Amino acid sequence: MPPKADINKAGWEQSDFPILCETCLGPNPFVRMSKQEFGRECGTCARPFTIFRWNPGSGGRFKSTVVCQTCAKIKNICQTCLLDLEFGLPVQARDTALAIKSEAPTSEINREWFAQNAEGKMAPNESLVKTGRVGSAAKEMLQQLARSDPYYNRNRPHICSFFVKGTCNRGNDCPYRHEMPKDKDDPLSKQNIKDRYHGRNDPVARSMLGKFAASKGLAPPEDPSIQSLFLTLLPQEATESSIRARIVQSLPVISPSDIRSIVHVAKTRSAFVNFTSRSAAERAAEAWAAGLDWDGTTVGVKWGRSKNKAATSAAGPSTSEVPT
Repeated sequence: MPPKADINKAGWEQSDFPILCETCLGPNPFVRMSKQEFGRECGTCARPFTIFRWNPGSGGRFKSTVVCQTCAKIKNICQTCLLDLEFGLPVQARDTALAIKSEAPTSEINREWFAQNAEGKMAPNESLVKTGRVGSAAKEMLQQLARSDPYYNRNRPHICSFFVKGTCNRGNDCPYRHEMPKDKDDPLSKQNIKDRYHGRNDPVARSMLGKFAASKGLAPPEDPSIQSLFLTLLPQEATESSIRARIVQSLPVISPSDIRSIVHVAKTRSAFVNFTSRSAAERAAEAWAAGLDWDGTTVGVKWGRSKNKAATSAAGPSTSEVPT
């Protein structure tokens, strides 16, 4: 019985060619692929789908698709590496720059229902991610983070675990790399499909965003008590409520309750944004590393100063502190 005629297989996916990025496809223009319908369940929605397997080139490891095409179209990502097809970035890095909020359910509840509904809303060659017009700060961030050329080193074989233990006896016939890992505790070695897909706790994205923020002078200060960011060059018509609304809109990764208070200084067109935790302040600094887009203008962002430093640098008996 065909899958569409069987009610139990109504959500199963059949496809003729995978959705892949140039890196995963490899440099060889004549790629031979094996196809297996309903070969495994999708890594995110758990629905059976058609898997493809191929060798991207000489010296590379065999690769296969890990998520279904519906889930790939929802996020506009490659079915294998789960990186964005337009910018070559992890989902978390792209969504942070474009202020995109993930609507896909992260738990097992309703994930198949969500995937089937999304499949019905999309055109055959359409994605749910619409970049459209972006602000100058987001455009600068994407241009500096994006990888324009294919990175084929990502297709290399994995490191041989038996070689690391000193027990591999295959020698040159071993299909895995014979080299020692640089750092066993490297957080980049601890990646999983669901975190990469949903854009949460992705060590690769966190590393990219952290380096970009540091290059813009927004590296987290050493004092862990600093949980405030200082905004400058705000629009003349800005108010405390409009600032809060703009912050919530530009930071979908944090909850509105993570903002403790906003101190708006209308005379100097500046404001202090105080967060309830250091991690929330760091996520905001990473998202605003190139500035905060506000109706065609770019608002400057700096870390606040600690109260001790502010008191030390103040002249005379009056001390200036970061408002809370």
